[in-house]
Amino acid sequence: MSRIGIPQIIAFFVYLLYQVMILQNVVLFHTAFCFLYVAYLLLLPVETNPLTLMGIGFVMGFAVDMFYESIGLHAFACVFVMYVRNYWLSSITPQGGYDSNVTPSMALGGFQWFVVYALPLVFIHHLMLFYMEAGGFGMFWFTLWKSIVSTFFTTLVILIAQFLFPGRRR
Repeated sequence: MSRIGIPQIIAFFVYLLYQVMILQNVVLFHTAFCFLYVAYLLLLPVETNPLTLMGIGFVMGFAVDMFYESIGLHAFACVFVMYVRNYWLSSITPQGGYDSNVTPSMALGGFQWFVVYALPLVFIHHLMLFYMEAGGFGMFWFTLWKSIVSTFFTTLVILIAQFLFPGRRR
């Protein structure tokens, strides 16, 4: 059962506006980019329907694409991450499983579990985004380096946000 309500809709616009108004211009050493809006996608409830997840990923990615003028790059990366998310969640399921209507946050599984959950998904997002932006594998090593550094930067910002705004423990 999917429980997307008013708080998730408000969070959607908060993440989107923060990304396009503030973080669009934050780049470290001309290499590390921060895409905090990915955190919104990672923090959607566990039991959300996969098609709903991919639809939300498309809408978020398309909205970011409109501000970044990147013609579908973010939309594709977000849809792909939402496709992979449920498979990744099922492979790292805790022994007792997940409670109903929980969000995969640091409050749910702790710091180590959240890093194991978020880091690969953020890396997949950045890998897809930057290789599509590069138009292939012509600049393979530079694009890989940009993906790795941006993944660590984005994950660090997501972790800081998780510490500043902790979710409810269920």
